This record gives sequence, C-alpha cells and structure tokens, in this order.
Amino acid sequence: MLFNSLEFMIFFPVVCLVYYVIPHRVRYIFLLACSYFFYMCWNPTYALLMLTSTAITYVSGLLLSSAEKISDEGVRSRRKKWYVALSFASNLSILFFFKYFNFAVDTVARLLQAVHIQAQTPTFDVILPVGISFYTFQALSYTVDVYRNDIYAEKNFLKYALFVSFFPQLVAGPIERSKNLLLQINEKHRFEFERVREGLLLMLYGYFQKVVLAEYLGTAVDAVYNTYTERTGFQLLLATILFAFQIYCDFGSYSNIAIGAAKVMGFRLMENFNTPYLSRSVAEFWRRWHISLSGWFRDYLYIPLGGSRKGKLCKWRNIMIVFFVSGLWHGASWHYVLWGCLNGAYQVIGEWLRPVRERLHQFFHVDVTAASHRLLQMVTTFILVDFSWIFFRATTRQGIDIVRKILGLTGGSWFTWGDNLSAMGLTLQTRNVLIVSMGILAAADICRYLNFSVTKWIGKQGVWLRWLICYAAIFGILIFGVYGPGYDASQFIYFQF
Repeated sequence: MLFNSLEFMIFFPVVCLVYYVIPHRVRYIFLLACSYFFYMCWNPTYALLMLTSTAITYVSGLLLSSAEKISDEGVRSRRKKWYVALSFASNLSILFFFKYFNFAVDTVARLLQAVHIQAQTPTFDVILPVGISFYTFQALSYTVDVYRNDIYAEKNFLKYALFVSFFPQLVAGPIERSKNLLLQINEKHRFEFERVREGLLLMLYGYFQKVVLAEYLGTAVDAVYNTYTERTGFQLLLATILFAFQIYCDFGSYSNIAIGAAKVMGFRLMENFNTPYLSRSVAEFWRRWHISLSGWFRDYLYIPLGGSRKGKLCKWRNIMIVFFVSGLWHGASWHYVLWGCLNGAYQVIGEWLRPVRERLHQFFHVDVTAASHRLLQMVTTFILVDFSWIFFRATTRQGIDIVRKILGLTGGSWFTWGDNLSAMGLTLQTRNVLIVSMGILAAADICRYLNFSVTKWIGKQGVWLRWLICYAAIFGILIFGVYGPGYDASQFIYFQF
C-alpha cells in the first residue's frame, strides 16, 4: 500500500479513528494488525520474512538478558557475543539471499570468466521484499542495544513485533532505534489537536513533495536518462541537477509523511532530513541526509571499527568501509558501490586537504565566516554530491558515458537551441509549476535552516488564515499534482532498497 494511493487515503483515517476509540491496553495489538495488513498489501508471503527476522531478534534479546545473570564475567561476555553473532548471521543471511545472492553469483562468474574459466552459476528468480533492508537494520539495532545494556529486553513479543513493523516507517524509514520507538509503545497517547494538526501539515507537505515535485522532476529525468545516447551534454547536465532534487523530494516526502502520520497517532519518529543541500561539506551533507541510516552506520559500524580513535589512517579506512557498505546497502550493483565510495573518498580527501585549505585561507586573508564563503562551500558541496548521484541513477558504464557527454568529451553539439523543455517531457505549464514548486521547496528549506518552524507559525495564525493556507495547499496539490485515472501511483525510489 503506497502513501500516495487511494487505499491509504481510506486506510489511515480509519486506523486513526479506531486507534483513539479503543482502550489503551489493546492499541498496540490493533496497530500490529494494521501494520502487517499494510505490509501484506504488497506480498502476503513476505510478511513471513519480517516475522522471522522479528522472532530471531526477539529471542536474541531474551538470551542476552538471561546471559546477564551469569556471574563469571568471561563466560558472560563470550555468551553475549555469540548471541549477537548468531542474530546478525541469521538476519544478514536472509537479506543476502533475497537481495545479494544473484549479484554475488554474477560477480564470481565474471571474475572466473576474466581468467578464462567457464562455470555454471545458479540464479534464483525472487522478488526483493519491500523494505527488507530497513526493517532488518532496525531489528539488528535492537539486538546491539540490548547487548550494550542501553535498553532492557522486551518481554512482550507483540509489542516488539510492532516496533519492527510499525507501518508509517516500515518500508522506507526512518530506521528507528529501540530507545526511541519501542519505549513509546507503552505510552498512553491522547488526542491532542495541536499535535495532530502539525502531523497533518507535515503529511500535506510530504504529498506536495511527492505528487507535485518528485513526479514532475521524475518525468524530466527519466526522459533524458533513459535515452542518454541521444541527448546533448546540456540536457544531461540539467537532468542530473534535477535528479538531485527528485531523489530529495521523493525520499524526503516519504519521511515527512511517515513522521507526520506517526505524530497524528502520538508517536515521535526521528528526523531523517535536515536541509541537506545547504551543507557546507560532504561530511555535513551526510549528517543531514538520511540521518537515520547515517546514524546507524556511525553507531553500529564506524564506532565498533574504531572510529577516529586509532589515528587518521584508520579513521579514513573506517570511513571508506562505511561508505562501501552504505553503497552496497542501497543496491546489489557495483554502481551503487561506486557511488558510496565516491562519497567516502570526498570526505577522506577533504580531511587530507584541510591543512592546505587553512593555510590558503590565512595567506589570502579569507574570512571563512563571510556569507559569500559559506555560499561557495554550499555550491561546491552540491556539485560534488550531484556528480556522485550520476552513478546512483545510472549504471557504471552509462554513468561514465554521461559524464563524458556533460564534459563535452564525446564530440558533437553540447547545446542546441531547440526546445529542450519538450525534449525533456516538460510543457510550458509543467515548467512553470516546477519553478514555483522549487521556490516553495527552497523557502521551506531556508526556514528550516534558520530554525523557523512553518507548521508552528501556521498554528499561531488566525483561524481564517490557517484554513486558507491548508485549503490552498490541498487544492494546489489536487490541481497540479500527478494522479487520477490512468495514473499508476509510482513507488517511492527507496522502496527498492
């Protein structure tokens, strides 16, 4: 069930109504049933995979809790490490089979072929379960949190199952922590008008990002990238810039709808995006983009590897490992790995060159606090990040060809005076809608960057102005959004991960 589908428009209000009517003691059971129904709308069979992952990590939590009673410290430590290892091995094995098995087999076959060895390689025709990477990582974080004694093991299986399967953030995040979401399941959530209004406004903004911005941007990007051999360098450059905003609006919209939907029911989900394209370095970008995943890798991979505690070389190695794994997490293909390694390399090179930059700033008397300098840093960061997005959107070979065309290294015309808008699938009307919508997106991000809450500002206005803004937003989405008869509600980009 997609957030941007008619089914969800019916499902969510009914869930909220029943949730606030039924007694508190059975609400978690009701939400668990709704969450599994929500997930099973894609493929009922794959709900068994989520249930398996839930059962494994639930049992591992109980075993870790029981191991705490062992008096011998050495035996206790070894036993706990074994339980964590078994939990990770079993869950990652499921993830590997469904997401990476064919990729691994194909990679081995190519390596063997490179040394002139022919081998019969098995392949399995399986559909990637929606959201498997998200709920697997969320369940594994619980195992580690119990191992570290950050939380107590949850004894109630149904409450723990709800933590893993909570439907607003189930298939594309945010990847929640047990210290946040699991503890909220026991809270009694009362209907609070202010909180519900803020949640609905956030959902409304998420729908604007998806149904208007992401859909129009996707039309232009797909038109160019799907026929990149016939495109000019200018069209590819423009499509690459637009893709940066398409993926931001697409993924950001899911996170906003998820956080808003949870807030309507009284749950507080973690922030997942915080004006990433206003970052002044690639490292800062990754503190603002997909925050829940970046934080997961920091807490459960980077720090256990040693973080920055063992010198610069080890720190740089750990950064590259994290971004290699991050690229692989995003997809079973080498172009995702290349994308991840590029972002890791940006940070390593940036740290390596930091002393050089500081000496140049001193030599040329550069005021690093000046607005112009900060703007230059933002533009530079965007260019680096946007360059890496090429290899996220296209395969490695296609990405290289696209880069060569953008740089004008393939010969032919780099720019034509023809109608580039029509060639990109944009009409004059859709172009104008995009310009206005991008302006709204920029204004919203600038307000967020300046810690100005638009939703709270709207809540403080008079009744007539509040309703005027809400109706204008709703009718704007209905008039200019992409939906209706003949429209197949497109999946969110991150569903494939």
